[in-house]
Amino acid sequence: MMVFTNLTCGEPSLPTRLLSVRRSRAGPKTAMAVWRNLWSRNLLALCVCVYVLLHAINARPANMSASKDKVPVSKDKDENEILPPDHLNGLKMERDGHLNKDFHQEVFLGKDMEEFDEDSEPRRNRKKLIEIFTKVDANKDRSVSAKEMQHWIMEKTKEHFQEAQTENKNSFRAVDPDGDGRVTWDEYRVKFLASKGFNEKEMAEKIKKNEDLKLDEETQEVLESLKDRWFQADNNPTDQLLNEEEFLSFLHPEHSRGMLQYMVKEIVRDLDQDGDKKLTVSEFISLPFGTVENQHAQDVDDDWVKERKKEFEDVIDANHDGIVTMAELEEYMDPMNEHNALNEAKQMIAVADENQNSHLELEEILRYSEYFTGSKLMDYARNVHEEF
Repeated sequence: MMVFTNLTCGEPSLPTRLLSVRRSRAGPKTAMAVWRNLWSRNLLALCVCVYVLLHAINARPANMSASKDKVPVSKDKDENEILPPDHLNGLKMERDGHLNKDFHQEVFLGKDMEEFDEDSEPRRNRKKLIEIFTKVDANKDRSVSAKEMQHWIMEKTKEHFQEAQTENKNSFRAVDPDGDGRVTWDEYRVKFLASKGFNEKEMAEKIKKNEDLKLDEETQEVLESLKDRWFQADNNPTDQLLNEEEFLSFLHPEHSRGMLQYMVKEIVRDLDQDGDKKLTVSEFISLPFGTVENQHAQDVDDDWVKERKKEFEDVIDANHDGIVTMAELEEYMDPMNEHNALNEAKQMIAVADENQNSHLELEEILRYSEYFTGSKLMDYARNVHEEF
């Protein structure tokens, strides 16, 4: 227990002095004055003591519990930087076989997609969209033809490719600890497990000794899938090592014909119900796993089926025989296919071509801004000609 004394002059404690007051023959007024004087002086002493104690607590040495309270900063790269992304910008279909809902915006906006978010200012968005229109309109005739839109789509797709290449450099450095420009499957596996919360040194030691890693079932399944992709990305001559270019194909299959084919095989495998390695419209529109619980969910599923059926019949099934082969799906998935880019250009123009002249005018693109940018513009027609 701590005993408080007068810190300024070393006088007796408050209880002792109070007792002396009681024994004093002084009058009531004198006694009250003494009481107030003693109380104020000891209150000051108490405040000083509390301040000293708090200062001592906050100034604990670095090796005490204060340092343990700090959250350690991980030096490992984020998990998403070393894992193949589920979504690939500029591809019509996701890895799981779902249609890419943002495809139109991705091939129209390229790296400018982030500028058109829900919180951005409409007037600024309109100005930006006008700037884009003037760039797409290569011959400056104030309208966009299918050829001009095709060229623009190819340019924006290349932007996504360049962005992926830049990100890949950082990702490759994260999994290439010795910096020799080649990554083994074991090196990648250690980094992946570390990103999932496992102890990196412990995992590396167990892998080196070929010991059981004791992983949960989900992590083990992900690893097996990644291993298949890893060896698919290993170009001839196969050496079970990936260089930076091969690692790019591992993360982004659209950068390699072989990996794009492998992605198509995975999609067909997941959707193909009779095992003939082809897709019928009924297989392609099969509802995803789950139970429809209410009318809203039923409407969403109905829209999902209609959209996929239309895409299957109008676009993917090139010869319209009711069957989609792997070759047809591969052509559909190829982001650098100029024929696909032209068809996409025509489709994008048709959506907004209100005057039916097979060209896209500025007023039309502003009116259908949500289709092209994902963002609605208010008062789109205001001063359009003056701004243009």
